[in-house]
Amino acid sequence: MRRVDLHAYPGTAEWIASQGPYAEALGRYWNKPWTPQAEADVAADFRAHGIEAVLVAFDIESVTGAPPCTSSAVAAMRDRYPDVFIQAWGTVDPLRGEPAIAEAARAVAADHVLGFHFHPIIGRYSVDDAQFAPLFEVIAGLGVPVMIDVGTTGMGAGMPGGNGAQLRCAHPMAVDQLAAEFPDLTIIAAHPGWPWIEDMTAVALHKGNVYWEMSGWAPKHFPPSLRTDIRGRLQDKIMFGSDYPSLPLSRLLREWDELGYSEDVMHKVFHANAERVLGLAPRNAATVTAARQPGTRSVVATPTSAGPLPAQPGEQ
Repeated sequence: MRRVDLHAYPGTAEWIASQGPYAEALGRYWNKPWTPQAEADVAADFRAHGIEAVLVAFDIESVTGAPPCTSSAVAAMRDRYPDVFIQAWGTVDPLRGEPAIAEAARAVAADHVLGFHFHPIIGRYSVDDAQFAPLFEVIAGLGVPVMIDVGTTGMGAGMPGGNGAQLRCAHPMAVDQLAAEFPDLTIIAAHPGWPWIEDMTAVALHKGNVYWEMSGWAPKHFPPSLRTDIRGRLQDKIMFGSDYPSLPLSRLLREWDELGYSEDVMHKVFHANAERVLGLAPRNAATVTAARQPGTRSVVATPTSAGPLPAQPGEQ
């Protein structure tokens, strides 16, 4: 079965540096060394697990001063390893105003990104804030999707005051409002969204332009209601994501298998929904060869329009 990972970070020194003051706390949160990897080693890890990944850029420079892991950086890594990295989510900082709008247009035209990822908690904004409407209007006009984190985050966890980050910025109702205002914008909610999983379920069911990827959580911690909805009323909405390198790929694949879903549901989660919604179709050898040529892109994406408190996600 084909496996498409919608949420994979580069794992490189550049990516860790982009997290600024949050990097050390992330290592504690995930209970593992938060150390950089070589690009070739990251690619080899995905290749060994039979996973095709979409890389994710990261930029919180306006909040922390940390140098961003840019759209151009992840696009270049995608193009160096097109057999495993099939696309890349770009990044724009909404707080930058007009320059963010210009960067969105540039990243689509020059870097050929799939769309844009937003991390509202750490970026210290909410995507439904009216001041960001011009940015999302431009992104919608470019015909590319967005991926927006929902629920809590390991970034800032355990730090005094969360280092200023506020969880409410990633409430699913912000995604609901954005989806209502921009019905032609394809939105992928990222992560299960705890402690608002039921709220996120309602948004995914109600808004036809909202989908949901399950990165950043060990599947064994999915609450019973979510497990039931994935095999039932949400099966055409759910997609696979890892949040690499947060959790081992082998563990994620094993625990998804242990949920006991039918083959039909697993195909939808692991590739069919991403293919249908985001245009991430399988590539043949000719496509991979073309992707290695300057000025080409790896994949052309055409969007269509609670149980108990879980254990620490990194626990075995």
